Amino acid sequence: MRPDSSPVWPVRLALAPLLLALASTSAATPLDEIRERGSIRIAVANEVPYGYLDAEGEARGAGPEVARQLIETLELGEIEWVERDFGELIPGLRAGEFDMAAAEMAILPERCEQILYSEPNTTYGEGLLVRAGNPLELQAYDDFAGRNDYRVAVMAGADQREILMALGVPEEKLVTITRNEEAIETLVSGEADAYAATGLTVTALDEVSQEVEAAMDFIDPLLDGEEVRSWGGFAFGPEAEELRDAINEALLAFKPTRAWEQILVDNGFSQEDVLNSFKYRTEQLCRR
Repeated sequence: MRPDSSPVWPVRLALAPLLLALASTSAATPLDEIRERGSIRIAVANEVPYGYLDAEGEARGAGPEVARQLIETLELGEIEWVERDFGELIPGLRAGEFDMAAAEMAILPERCEQILYSEPNTTYGEGLLVRAGNPLELQAYDDFAGRNDYRVAVMAGADQREILMALGVPEEKLVTITRNEEAIETLVSGEADAYAATGLTVTALDEVSQEVEAAMDFIDPLLDGEEVRSWGGFAFGPEAEELRDAINEALLAFKPTRAWEQILVDNGFSQEDVLNSFKYRTEQLCRR
């Protein structure tokens, strides 16, 4: 027998378990990993009523309360709630810092290129927060396009920036904040004259302080002749198709129930919002 012709099959047999383990590891999916650790990490952005942690650290809002039902249905274990600024949600999903976001993040084409979305869970319109008494009589996003001496605050990562700029508001007139609760001080201090956010966010901030209020008779912005309205869904990292599909299946089964509708209504969504949440599929919203 030649020196190099010694039997190699014992070595191959010894390597087999290692190769199988490596193959199993490489084939692991986010859903497998979640079930193995017995918990799922879900991020919120501290936005009332979409997704936030209350004083006791309990997750509240339309996103978390629906998510809790879906996770229970899928038997994915405990939920580990993670709080992040809104602008950190997409980077965090892409970096794998958490498994999904329950922030009712608007489903937009540019975001669909970076992350995965569930089907829509909610829909909501726009609003404007102003100083108490609305001394400047601001009623619409268009007011900031026509009056260059006014400044409007927006939250980092939110789509109000793009809406305002599409309406002709100069970028230098936009004041960026990182969290919704900063809006009140931003207005009171005079750093900005108004805060552009969703209608539900504005209503929630109105209830926090007597120094600000939701602009009465707010005029909904129009782009290309259509009222601006957002559809929010659960968000996932770009490789989490299996988890997204599982959540989708559970969500589509839960949405037609009275329990789902009650969660939205209890969080301030109108019957119009409830009905309109069925208007589009995510595939359509990613192409708009």
